[in-house]
Order: sequence, then C-alpha cells, then structure tokens
Amino acid sequence: MPTTDQVLEVLKEVHDPEIGVNVVDLGLIYDVAIQDGQVHVKMTLTAPGCPMHDTIARAAEMAIETLDGVEKAQVEMVWDPPWTPERLTDEGRRLLGF
Repeated sequence: MPTTDQVLEVLKEVHDPEIGVNVVDLGLIYDVAIQDGQVHVKMTLTAPGCPMHDTIARAAEMAIETLDGVEKAQVEMVWDPPWTPERLTDEGRRLLGF
C-alpha cells in the first residue's frame, strides 16, 4: 500500500503546462486518501476555467497508478477553497522566482 508521501512524490512529475511547475509545489493538492488499493485525490487548479482541467487530472491519475499497490486512482477537482499563491510551497516559490 503506498503512503501519502509516495503519492505526493509521483505527483511532482505532473506539471501545470501553462506555469511549468508541478502540482504539488503549486499547492494544488488538497487531500490524499488511500484505502484498499484505491487512491482518491482532491485537487484544484490555479483558475476554475483552466482548459487543461481534464489533461492535468488524467496525468495525475496515471502517475499515481504507477505506484505498487495502487489499483485505481481518482482525482476530484474542487474549487473550494479557491487556490491562492499562499498555497505555494517554498520550492514552488523558488521555481517561480518569488
């Protein structure tokens, strides 16, 4: 069974194509739940109207499904609370030049 840290590590391979920073360091991951080989992730995007919504969600699911013990991954897009730049990790701030 994977750990939350392992899920977050593989999600660092998924980048917002418009910003060029991974979804973890952008602060887009709100929750990771793991149970019986199923991984459910709640995430958001920097803007609700992002046209890459489905592409980013599917890329995240595919990355999670590479982990041993994961039978299925599901990414749920949520918009509450809205994303703000305060959610950036220190690495995200560094990558964006803040």
